[in-house]
Amino acid sequence: MTMKIEARTRLNENGRLVIPASFRKALGINPGDEVVLRLEDDELRVTTLKRRIERAQRHARKFIKPGVSLVDELIAERREAAKRE
Repeated sequence: MTMKIEARTRLNENGRLVIPASFRKALGINPGDEVVLRLEDDELRVTTLKRRIERAQRHARKFIKPGVSLVDELIAERREAAKRE
């Protein structure tokens, strides 16, 4: 999803920033959600923890062969390790 929208806002005296409703809706941010802030190239990037996890999962899938279950592999490795102990 590549959307380019901008909005101007101001920090309040406590350094708080209000994320406009249209931005929260586009990002799927709801009250109480955890967000991740990142400084990148002198810009503040805001995303949700859920989106970061989804992005990491998509990236990891590139390196996993189809039909392979990492969970099953991990369980098998742990069982082998337990046998050796």
